[in-house]
Amino acid sequence: MKQMLLVFLGGGAGSVLRFLISKTFNNSFQPLFLGTFLVNIIGSLLIGLIIGLTLKGNYLTENQALLLATGFCGGFTTFSTFALENQSLLKNGDFLHFTLYTVLSITFGIFAVIGGFWISKSL
Repeated sequence: MKQMLLVFLGGGAGSVLRFLISKTFNNSFQPLFLGTFLVNIIGSLLIGLIIGLTLKGNYLTENQALLLATGFCGGFTTFSTFALENQSLLKNGDFLHFTLYTVLSITFGIFAVIGGFWISKSL
């Protein structure tokens, strides 16, 4: 029960922060959905860092990892929103922004996870 509560609390905090970032950046930089892009890249970096520190040992407990990785990052990142935004770009025939948004999000997301692991090794 404690672990479910940790995931719930972390997920709520991540969702609220995602909402604030998306609200701030998505409307200003259309049609690139900069807020969603930033959230996904930051979330990828964070989950790499959190899991890297957890695997390194003596940095994060299992409960802290549940709160931060499963809860916070799970609520914070927005793959379903990313997919919906891409569907919107395709529906509008905006293939250039669809391609740019998809390739950049996936590429930067993967490198952010690698970066998070790399940062955790140097701590």
